[in-house]
Amino acid sequence: MRLNDRVALVTGGGSGIGRAIAMRFAAEGATVVVNDLTIEAARKTVGELDGGRGRAIAADVSDSAQVRAMFEEVDRDLGGQLDILVNNAGIAGSGADRERLRTMVETRVAETMAGEIQTHWDVTMNMTDEAWHQMIAVHLNGTFFCTREALKLMSRVNRGTIINLSSVAALSGLDTVPHYSAAKGGILSFTRAVAREVGSRGIRVNAICPGYIETPMTSGISPLMQKVLISRTPLGRWGQPEEIAATALFLASDDSAFYTGQWLSPNGGLVIGG
Repeated sequence: MRLNDRVALVTGGGSGIGRAIAMRFAAEGATVVVNDLTIEAARKTVGELDGGRGRAIAADVSDSAQVRAMFEEVDRDLGGQLDILVNNAGIAGSGADRERLRTMVETRVAETMAGEIQTHWDVTMNMTDEAWHQMIAVHLNGTFFCTREALKLMSRVNRGTIINLSSVAALSGLDTVPHYSAAKGGILSFTRAVAREVGSRGIRVNAICPGYIETPMTSGISPLMQKVLISRTPLGRWGQPEEIAATALFLASDDSAFYTGQWLSPNGGLVIGG
């Protein structure tokens, strides 16, 4: 098993990609600390881990004090061992924001099919401070807070690997979600910078930039918009969380021992090149 005797912490592990990563890591021999916003969600994933190798911790990654307390618990209860951190926790925005975007996109699609575009995006000029700050706080601040605490543990032994979940939005920009694109772009640059900083300590930092994946976070996308997105994806389908977990396993294992500061993008061809 590729992760035997290793300890991994997966944020946002209660569902979707995080859950799939936690389950794959446990199947490969790791003890997995599953973080989620609620203890119930984290415990549900832990209850499904192969061999029961895991524990649940609730914390809001956008709150530095809660993140610090989470890592103190790992330090205290797991002997300070942390071999792998996966910064996966994320949000898709508020329900009201998603509903406005869905209506706007469907109107634009209908106009495009009719050959007459009248609807403008106007997302950025109408975005609230709250929506912007919340997206940056969970994705970008959360990645920083968790990485900062993980490095304190990994630096004791000069060994470890950090995997940050970015997105194709960081590679090409998505005009309907500028705040999400900014957050994920920041994560990608943060990955490169920290990789240069801690490489001499034997700590590797890489990123995954998924395309559209079937998860609870994307379940609100309308059937019409799903068809549009699939039509733009050469492989003709959305990805599965397990396919992202396979990429995370590669980056977490010794198979990727010479990878750092890099990104891998399982996206079905939606974005090609870099």
